[in-house]
Amino acid sequence: VQLQASGGGLVQTGDSLRLSCVASGIIFSTYSMGWFRQAPGKEREWVATINSGGGLTSYADSVKGRFTISRDNPEYTVFLQMNSLKPDDTAIYYCAGADDAWVGRRPYEFNFWGRGTLVTVSS
Repeated sequence: VQLQASGGGLVQTGDSLRLSCVASGIIFSTYSMGWFRQAPGKEREWVATINSGGGLTSYADSVKGRFTISRDNPEYTVFLQMNSLKPDDTAIYYCAGADDAWVGRRPYEFNFWGRGTLVTVSS
């Protein structure tokens, strides 16, 4: 199983980025997918989850209204559209997969993790 995240970079406050995570080695359409992030010196934080079919999503309060998680099952890809970025969004962003139609926000609910992509938001 592999999850390959990409799309991170250095942006300014207020800018947008779109992260992608391509999965392989799993039947993607049966997995819930999530995004987490970890800022320097902080614990890993849940960002968003999408169910296997793509019709159900959930967001952390800190990103609600600014971030959108979506997926393209035929392309085995999950996305995180990030708008109105703030310096507090600076972190390594990880995608994760769970062998279940729907999971919540706990890291232990996810079976597989990607390596992460760095997002840096300058003020």
